[in-house]
Amino acid sequence: MPITRRTASFAVLLSGALLLTGCGASARPATAPQAAARALDNCGEKVEIRGDGPRRAVSLNQGTTEIMLSLGLADRMAGTATWTDPVMKGLEKANAGVERLAENNPSFEKVLDTEPDFVAASFASTLGKGGVATREQFAKLGVPTYLSPSDCLGKDNSGDGDGVRTEPLTMDTVYAEVRDLARVFGEDKRGEDLVARLTSRVTRATAGLDASDVTLLYWFSDAKSPYMAGCCGAPGIITKELGAKNVFDDTTEEWPQINWETVADRDPDVLVIGDLTRKAQSGESAAKKIEFLESNPVTRNMDAVRHKRYVLVSGQAMNPTIRTVEGVEQVAAALRGFGLAK
Repeated sequence: MPITRRTASFAVLLSGALLLTGCGASARPATAPQAAARALDNCGEKVEIRGDGPRRAVSLNQGTTEIMLSLGLADRMAGTATWTDPVMKGLEKANAGVERLAENNPSFEKVLDTEPDFVAASFASTLGKGGVATREQFAKLGVPTYLSPSDCLGKDNSGDGDGVRTEPLTMDTVYAEVRDLARVFGEDKRGEDLVARLTSRVTRATAGLDASDVTLLYWFSDAKSPYMAGCCGAPGIITKELGAKNVFDDTTEEWPQINWETVADRDPDVLVIGDLTRKAQSGESAAKKIEFLESNPVTRNMDAVRHKRYVLVSGQAMNPTIRTVEGVEQVAAALRGFGLAK
């Protein structure tokens, strides 16, 4: 994309604030003395933060957005994008003050129009070819980028799908992201406080729970070729915290597409259903998903369907974000309500 005069001048201004070194980064010209940099290793790249951090950050996915808002950084954000759900409860006011650039991926030009000094994303596909732009493209303009470690550590994104987990994801990786972003903005204490609150919520939700005899299935989206959770992503965190079993824990794919005959054959005790507000595919809302399950001849006789054992969670609760904690709470409460947890 040609660099406009506005973009070129904006890139010069950035040089006094933040620097990204690594693949695609260029050498910094001599400037006036600056504050010592804080180095951050992120998914194979090094980000160096100078001064007190970003003032015009852009978050390209809802997961990174809700972390920033939870850290009280709304006044240092220039834009957000890619939403599957309403913003997390308690963050509505803060979120309303930040420009929403797009419901899905914004254009590279749209992001640059905000004159960002930092860009964060939850998924490698967002900061890759076919996404908003690559990290290298942002680096050439002097814009540092951050990718959620949950989408690069212990995960292979080289295939055509949503990636394959080479190691099970844990909440520790999500907590590390919270600490990383807090550090970027010079708000380390806020990061530790948020991690402490999240950890406490998981402990309370699972206290005394024994769901070792319960089988779960996680349906994220699409009725025609449904995306179900494999063993080791965010649903794997929920399953492990509850001590239950995912009926598709024999696949390391993040979100394999599985036919309904196979689903019915495995006949899970409980269906954890993503209640998405986006309209990208069929069967996105929980209401539409349940309507399908109860009318389809292959699925309507499943045990969970006949007994209406549904747990409705946000799409973000099924992604590796701070809202995975929300998923733990909701599924734990439902299992107790169904009388399945000891």
